[in-house]
Amino acid sequence: MKLRSVLTALALVLGALFAPGLGVLAGATDAFAATRISHATATSMFREAGITWSSSGNCSDRNNATCTSFEQLNLTSAQGAQTLKRASGCALNITGGTETGHASGTYSHWNGYKLDYSKYTCIGNYIKNTFTYIGLRGDGAPQWRSGSGNVYADEGNHWDVTYYNCGGC
Repeated sequence: MKLRSVLTALALVLGALFAPGLGVLAGATDAFAATRISHATATSMFREAGITWSSSGNCSDRNNATCTSFEQLNLTSAQGAQTLKRASGCALNITGGTETGHASGTYSHWNGYKLDYSKYTCIGNYIKNTFTYIGLRGDGAPQWRSGSGNVYADEGNHWDVTYYNCGGC
């Protein structure tokens, strides 16, 4: 299972680098764009790392706000989740992905940069004790930045994470 997710990720990266015009193969429109993955690829990567996911609607439709979808998730966001799980050793449950209903913007859920996680004591302690507190976001959510630059915001009932990279994968 692990080998398959590594080979899939490698194929996506190589496709983006050597066949950027082939969006179907590469998942990106040019060599500098984020490599996007399918829901099936993301769930395979998450299963391999022991990451769970859930949705209030028990579904994965990207166009339904009650679902949790990973369709068009950036590869680095999926890898960042794997890195967080492995580094923290904590349970990790994803409650928000690329589905509609989140705030818009360049580094948004819809554009594949963000994942939401259930709030558990273990992961909260890991984030607060490992990363650097950087102050409040515009909406008042306290934020921490990892050494690699990813940002973890405490939105009260869940963690909202912006992945600019894979977190040292």
